[in-house]
Amino acid sequence: MKKLIPLVATFALAGPLWASAANTKVEERLQNAGEVLQEVMNAPDKGIPLEIVEHAKCIAVIPHQIKAGFVVAAKFGKGVGTCRTQRGWSAPAFFTITGGGWGAQIGIASIDNVLMIMNQRGMDHLLSAKFQIGADASAAAGPIGRHAAAGTDWKMETEILSYARARGVFAGVSLDGAVVHPDQEATTIVYGKLLPPREILTGKVQPPETARSFLAAVREVEEKAKKES
Repeated sequence: MKKLIPLVATFALAGPLWASAANTKVEERLQNAGEVLQEVMNAPDKGIPLEIVEHAKCIAVIPHQIKAGFVVAAKFGKGVGTCRTQRGWSAPAFFTITGGGWGAQIGIASIDNVLMIMNQRGMDHLLSAKFQIGADASAAAGPIGRHAAAGTDWKMETEILSYARARGVFAGVSLDGAVVHPDQEATTIVYGKLLPPREILTGKVQPPETARSFLAAVREVEEKAKKES
């Protein structure tokens, strides 16, 4: 019986420690997402066009996504997104993205991804429980530069414009085949219970304190786009 007491005490301490570590990781995701968005927008003549930021229905960021493999690339990342509401940007919804792609990839590279959801159809997919980029939602590599090229169809046709940054290089990139679904663990950590993406992203949930830096970054890039466009 005496031998069991230290073991029970160890398990009793493990729960709070795990919860604290998990909460820290979610907070870091929010912080990193905001920093990635600001850095991408501040890239001179190589960032996301101002018009796209102004017209985006939702903005999602996957900081430090891991992409690995040779020829066939595997993708896995954890992201956070927010959508426009009548009262401003919504509380953040957490999601994971998994899938495959093709390309001459060697080793493992850390990649930052930004997704600009451009119309109601794209927003509806983000509000759903699960969707596949390219199959359920049309997506394309987003144009690069201070202003969107006149010939692009981002205003009407494409639901999602995707971007990636790796090793200092920033470019529009296709994420066809990747599957996006809610991150239930992160959602429960931040909101204290499991909430559907639709409830969070339509403004029915109050933004938590931990999301302040991320939402501040989103508002900052939006104001920057309005002033410079």
